[in-house]
Amino acid sequence: MSVQVHNRLAMVRAERKVSRQRLAEAVGAHYQTIGYIERGQYNPSLDLALKIAEFFELPVEALFSLEPFRPLTDEIYGRKTS
Repeated sequence: MSVQVHNRLAMVRAERKVSRQRLAEAVGAHYQTIGYIERGQYNPSLDLALKIAEFFELPVEALFSLEPFRPLTDEIYGRKTS
């Protein structure tokens, strides 16, 4: 059984005003694949995850994680997790 890869792809895409189609073309994927990744229905391959991170000029761990991401408001404002 495959482990779920959590991601912040939709949030980063929206923040940067990048469409699924534009991202898909830039990384050599189908736009539906980007949607599947965003919804957690598909884990990206390592090369695809690295291409996406490179496209956004972010470290791959800023976009993808094996653990759920903490809400950004918690990270920014320092709320501690229990």
